Amino acid sequence: MLRWLVAILIIANLLMFAVARGAFGPLPSAGGREPHHLLQQVRPDSLTVRPLRPEDAGELPVVGGPAPAAPVQSTPLGK
Repeated sequence: MLRWLVAILIIANLLMFAVARGAFGPLPSAGGREPHHLLQQVRPDSLTVRPLRPEDAGELPVVGGPAPAAPVQSTPLGK
């Protein structure tokens, strides 16, 4: 039984090696997936990036600071 398991694993490794080497064609992640969308942009220069101000940030956590206390109230269970 162990021989069959080893044989199946060797065949699976050879198959994955062939896929990685491009035996069945290029991988989907090999190139641009949808390059025609770049050509369809109407006015890409009109987009601007600006940093968030503290009043716009809302409930975003502060990186590196202590974790905020959860607004949960608890009471002991009655018997």
